[in-house]
Amino acid sequence: MKIATYNVNGINGRLPVLLRWLEEAQPDIVCLQELKAPQEKFPEGAIKTAGYNAIWHGQKSWNGVAILTRGLEIKEHTRTLPGDDEDVQSRYIEAEIEGLVIGGLYLPNGNPAPGPKFDYKLRWFERLNKHAHHLLTEKKPTILTGDFNVMPTEIDVYKPERWVNDALFRPETRAAFQNLLAQGWTDAIRKLYPDEVIYTFWDYFRNAYGRNAGLRIDHFLLSPEIATRLKAGGVDHHVRGWEKTSDHAPVWIELA
Repeated sequence: MKIATYNVNGINGRLPVLLRWLEEAQPDIVCLQELKAPQEKFPEGAIKTAGYNAIWHGQKSWNGVAILTRGLEIKEHTRTLPGDDEDVQSRYIEAEIEGLVIGGLYLPNGNPAPGPKFDYKLRWFERLNKHAHHLLTEKKPTILTGDFNVMPTEIDVYKPERWVNDALFRPETRAAFQNLLAQGWTDAIRKLYPDEVIYTFWDYFRNAYGRNAGLRIDHFLLSPEIATRLKAGGVDHHVRGWEKTSDHAPVWIELA
């Protein structure tokens, strides 16, 4: 089974890129982030024509998450992260597919830090940690994946000294991610490539992609029940070089 995550940075504006990649990569399950489209503007018809079922939680202009499957039934669990009934941002969606629980997430950016946006990021992270712990107690094969907006270590960021005060790299953010891993989750890409420089995001400015001046902020976390089934993974780096593409590249894993 091939599972992917992709921050599309506007699903309607990048739809040709998404469809091209789906045809090329043929993932079985895909989590999408930053749809930037209200619920009624999700391109369900085009996605179905491409051979995929979908559930999604849209939001006008911002955020938005979705789960796509290639011919597999999707049993939706929730489209909100528990812990704050007043949070209206579309950042989490969870479903069960073929006995596998998938949580697709778009964690807040948090900049400028410190400030209210960074405080929201840390509160969201706390809610995620609590929910992640609950998911582990269920003892089901579970994957949390998406744009976490965190570079866990210095190897995950080009010139880390330039990012020390950024919300994606501040000590509080990195500690929250490490606390998540300490529950028993496996960082799939780092498990496969413990020492390699791997990026999933390149800014549009200053020829970041051409210089490979990137960040690794899109992650797969695997519960113990499924971590042993991990057999391959990577980043579709070349997709970032396509015309009118997202500033993220798709990230994928394969399970036995």
